[in-house]
This record gives sequence, C-alpha cells and structure tokens, in this order.
Amino acid sequence: MAKEFKKRYLQKLEKVYQQEKICFHGRASDFADKQIFMQMIKTLKDKQWITYSKQPFGGPEQVLEYLGRYTHRVAITNNRILSIEGGEVTFNYCDQSDDNKIKELTVKATEFIRRYLLHILPRGFMKIRYFGFLGHANKKTSIPLLRKLIDPCAEIAEKVTETVQEIMLRLTGIDFSLCPECGKGKMIYLEDLPNLLRDTS
Repeated sequence: MAKEFKKRYLQKLEKVYQQEKICFHGRASDFADKQIFMQMIKTLKDKQWITYSKQPFGGPEQVLEYLGRYTHRVAITNNRILSIEGGEVTFNYCDQSDDNKIKELTVKATEFIRRYLLHILPRGFMKIRYFGFLGHANKKTSIPLLRKLIDPCAEIAEKVTETVQEIMLRLTGIDFSLCPECGKGKMIYLEDLPNLLRDTS
C-alpha cells in the first residue's frame, strides 16, 4: 500500500506542477525552480514511505466527534487573534514541534489573509458529501427501495418544518437568539447586510 500511495501521490504532484497549478510561498519559494522541484521529487521517490492505518481506539462516536471539529469550524477562532495593528496580525498557535506549547506569531495582514484563504475550498468542492444510498446520484432510487424492503406498509414521516433555531434548542438546549451576556434579551431582525464581497466593477 505504501508503494502504491507513493507512486500515485508523486505522479499527481508532478502533473499539477507541470500545469503550473501550484503556488510556492515563503520557505517553499525555492521549489518554483523546476530543477530544484524535480530534485525533491527524486529524493522522495528514493525514500521508503510508510502508511499507517488501524482501527480507532474509541469507536465510531469518537471518530465522528474528531472529524466534526474539522468539518464544522473556521480557519481560526476570534479568541486566537490577539491584535490587529499597523497592518500586522498577531495570533497564538500550538507548536506541535515544541511539546504543543502555545506561542504567538505576528505576520503581515496580507499574509494572514493568504493563509486564511487557503482554508476556502475551490469552486465545485464540498467539505461534506453524502455517500452510498444517500449520495445525490443514488438517493432518488435507493431510498424508496430501502423503505420498501424494510417495511412496505410503513408511513413516511412528514417533512421537518423546524427552524434552525428550534432544531438547535431541541438538540442542545441553547436558544441562540438570547443575549449571551444577560440571557434574557432577544436578537431582533432589522435588515439584511449588504454583500461586501460582491463584484461592483
């Protein structure tokens, strides 16, 4: 498995490099030179790759909880951003190479935005996709078939009409329309905010 993974990975890496779809920044900028890049590929081909795969310790619940932290979060939370001054952003991070110590890093605003945008999926990609009988191409035929096989006489539940607020309240017991400070005041809809990202050219 390790040999096959290495072969496929490096083939695709070379392909996107030849198509000039890779951007090199910071410490990786030297690899924009074709000779240096191909030397790196040769070095990687000569190395022994190791694939590590085994059953999770905790079971499916822990796997879903772990994945949920990555599929339902933004690139960086507000409390990690310490300051925004003079065109620079300071934030804290966990340095895994130094015993998971919490450190501070200051970068230019443009670099911070570049790093943030790396977490935005390209057009056409989805962070979460259904698979199997719930897949978009299958569900119209597979779900009715499954219902028939399980119980042909079963009544199909009506479409859920709960609002997002009602669903969150039922699942978590938290009413997010309430003020987080006093717990009494309610948010009131005033108007839609303009789309600041809209192209006005």
